[in-house]
Amino acid sequence: MVSVSPYWELTFDADGDVEGAERDRLLAGVGHGVRDLLVFAHGWNNDRSGATELYSRFFAPVPSLAPKARLGYVGVIWPSMMFSDEPIPDFPRSVAPVPPGLDESSRRALLDVFPGRATVVEQIAELLERRPDGTESLEEFGRLVRLLVEVPPEGPQASCAADMAAPDGSGSDPLILTGDTAQVCGDFARALEEVEAQGGTEGFSFTPKGMWDGARELLRQGTYYAMKRRAGSVGEHGLGPVIGQLARVAPDVRVHLVGHSFGGRLVSFALSGLPDGVRTVKSVTLLQGAFSHYAFAERLPGDPHTSGALGGRQHRVDGPVACCWSRFDSALGTLYPLASRMSGDDRSMTGEVQCLAEDFGIGQLLGAKWGAMGHDGVQSVDGTRGLALADALAGGLPSSGCVNIDASAVVCHGGPPSGAHSDIVHRELAQVVLAAGRVS
Repeated sequence: MVSVSPYWELTFDADGDVEGAERDRLLAGVGHGVRDLLVFAHGWNNDRSGATELYSRFFAPVPSLAPKARLGYVGVIWPSMMFSDEPIPDFPRSVAPVPPGLDESSRRALLDVFPGRATVVEQIAELLERRPDGTESLEEFGRLVRLLVEVPPEGPQASCAADMAAPDGSGSDPLILTGDTAQVCGDFARALEEVEAQGGTEGFSFTPKGMWDGARELLRQGTYYAMKRRAGSVGEHGLGPVIGQLARVAPDVRVHLVGHSFGGRLVSFALSGLPDGVRTVKSVTLLQGAFSHYAFAERLPGDPHTSGALGGRQHRVDGPVACCWSRFDSALGTLYPLASRMSGDDRSMTGEVQCLAEDFGIGQLLGAKWGAMGHDGVQSVDGTRGLALADALAGGLPSSGCVNIDASAVVCHGGPPSGAHSDIVHRELAQVVLAAGRVS
């Protein structure tokens, strides 16, 4: 049971195709008394019930915050997954401490989100369990991860993989899927050590990491690359067109998009899928967005011929794009920039990390160029403002353009490897959504 009503759900497959009956129920029902529609897309998540629980908890304070508003609510359901060693603050943990191999919960999640690839999943699990010596086994592991996450090169997911738009319109798979597996695993092992050393969280202790710890992180990051790619496809080819249909049948309904983690990428890519002339999206709120902080830039620093994949798309919002970020988000502060850095640069990364990480930390070293929205906010977009959470809630939000909100005051709980990445169920963040949308 969801805590708010009227509530609808929209279920999409990996390519962005929507479940027709759910869409039709929304289109038929939303025009009856709803003025402001809050549309929330989850990030990494293992099942519908977990997503629905997140929506119920996040939306729970909204009616009391805006008692006179005529509100409706939509929960977006799309195929993603979370590894079981990533605790969500205030949510019950489903498993005991995770063994070195592939735990049963993560194995089931992989089977669900990558249907038809059970043999590959079992081979991956077997290698993680045995941890054989030699680079040949690591290379075989890398090959299996590539098989697990591959998609047709001409399909909708492949076209939504990149956060940057190259001058020739081309894209490529990240180095984590194409490069030397042993090197990649070594880099991830060092990053995991940094995350644990900086965590200082009760229940977690620092332990040295080996190559197979890095290999498990390679699986996680390869999987998350697939989730990131899907999020773009679901947003551009799925949610954006549905919002266009909604604008036709209920043109007075004001739409407010909210996304957590990869769900932030999903609702942002929905702006690319909006039909021309649709101006019903009145706000976008990104909660710990797991995509490049340059995604909305029309030109990148030092590279004027390259833009973000969503360069200028914020102008399709008839209101602000509010990006909430936290310095306590380890998933985006250290591991995300490391994975993003491995995007095809032909220079050896290992030398950089070995020489500089001891002094500066991997996340600090790479974050400036390869950082995520949820770690330091929107970058290189003219006019972007920066606010503390308290100032944003005191009426400081602009009526348009991008604004970065430091939410570290509340988004601060969680242990390694993801830190506070999923610590988003806070009354203050629900207030941000309403303030960004000018919902009184």
